[in-house]
Amino acid sequence: MSFRACAVVPCYNHGATAGAVVERLVAHGLDVLLIDDGSDATTAQALRVLGMQQPRVQVLRIEPNGGKGAAVLYGLREAAKRGFTHALQVDADGQHDLNDVPRFLAEGQREPNAVVCGAPRYDAGAPASRRYGRWITHFWVWLETRSFAIGDSLCGFRLYPLAPTLALANRVRLAHGMSFDIDVVVRLAWEGLPIINVRTTVTYPPGGISHFQLLRDNLRISGTHARLFFGMLWRLVHRPRRERHWSRLPERGSTLGMRLVMAAWRLLGPRAARIAALPAVLWVFATGAQARRASRAYLTRLGATSAPPTAWSVLRHMYTFAEACIDRFAAWQGEVAPVDFHGEAEFRRLSAEKRGALFIGSHLGNLEMVRALATLGDVARITAVVYTEHGKRFVDALRSTNPRFAENLLEVADFGPDTAVLLKERIDQGEILVIVGDRTPAAENGRSTSALFLGQAALFPQGPMILAHLLQCPVYLFFCLKQGMRYALHLERFAERVELPRDAREEAIARYVAGYAARLEYYCREAPLQWFNFYDFWHEPVR
Repeated sequence: MSFRACAVVPCYNHGATAGAVVERLVAHGLDVLLIDDGSDATTAQALRVLGMQQPRVQVLRIEPNGGKGAAVLYGLREAAKRGFTHALQVDADGQHDLNDVPRFLAEGQREPNAVVCGAPRYDAGAPASRRYGRWITHFWVWLETRSFAIGDSLCGFRLYPLAPTLALANRVRLAHGMSFDIDVVVRLAWEGLPIINVRTTVTYPPGGISHFQLLRDNLRISGTHARLFFGMLWRLVHRPRRERHWSRLPERGSTLGMRLVMAAWRLLGPRAARIAALPAVLWVFATGAQARRASRAYLTRLGATSAPPTAWSVLRHMYTFAEACIDRFAAWQGEVAPVDFHGEAEFRRLSAEKRGALFIGSHLGNLEMVRALATLGDVARITAVVYTEHGKRFVDALRSTNPRFAENLLEVADFGPDTAVLLKERIDQGEILVIVGDRTPAAENGRSTSALFLGQAALFPQGPMILAHLLQCPVYLFFCLKQGMRYALHLERFAERVELPRDAREEAIARYVAGYAARLEYYCREAPLQWFNFYDFWHEPVR
């Protein structure tokens, strides 16, 4: 996961102290989202002036006042929309020692998937009731998590990784008031995120404004602990399952079944092959619980229908994938469906100039079409760079139907230095390389970047952008969608060169990945049932 952080500051009638807090955060190089949580007119005006004076500060107002948790969640979602991967939550009352901001950021960079929590050291001005009362919450949190990992669950000085935090918030209704800090950190610990505690000083300045209402907020905190306690008991009985990474999912379908479908195509034609594929699709639908959940999650986020996706929607999604596989087989046999090629002139220019280029595709539509077309027509030398360990049966079946299939396939385990050198040689020889950019790396240490996709933060691999930078060649996005009985090929120039400056490498990668994710989302909406990533793309545990 990459690292690009901003600060989120919830503010309710703290106009007198918010300016100093924001100024210190900007001094640490952070963009600031200042969330005006329905403050009074005087504070609202002060915050608007502050936003006009500080270019790196955006004041976002929500009405009516929704409570601290609602304001923080709003800020986290806005941070993700702006391409940030992490958000540093800081209270606007001036109680936090902002000299410690670099320590929080350093821990987040060192372990990007961790929640970095402030562990307070109180000054002499802290009320005894607040200091000792926290131990009651500590006891319950340690019981709810069955660990001592969370040093303090009430401190509002905290660094969140946005992708898993927003995935949690979209799945679970989190507390919106003062108990938000407790609720979210316990549930993130349940998700398996590491917790890093940073000792930091908390001060209680004379005359400070506190919105904590003793009876109301203690009752709400007690209610939150009750829900978490019974949630902990439920988890002991029904342990949540975490979906496996796509590269560890067993390949579904048998070699015999694939060959039967292909035999039906050869003997009786495409319609017979589609009929022969139906039993296999029904079997995968009936036995593939994770694939069904993944399809439903994607269709829900896509909003392809006004109502929530049904089992029939999921079945249609799976059957569309089977049809795409049949079309790939047909293409390699020379039966290419009619094609409308948007960007054909650019493609032929590259071929005529024998100029190497990198095409970044996806699991949307039928990426095989570009290789099949080029090979059959000798238009250009095109090589697909693929991780085929997960799809050996299908690849072997295609290889058996056409010996030329393997000529345009380069199987790799990772994008290490040796692979980069090999690919650079091919680019220099004028080849077009095709890779996909919508699956996180198979290797455990592969780096990913968070980007907004279908309204939520999702992880995309950094590898394609890093490879494009190393190859120093033109980069295009390629999408191939089926429209009726025809295919529409879309070739878009993405960058003449992908530049990753040393002093802003992560930010540049995040921008390129966000650009790719935006175009992928556009074409997913053009062909809703043709995105074939049947695994947990948003990395959410299943309950």
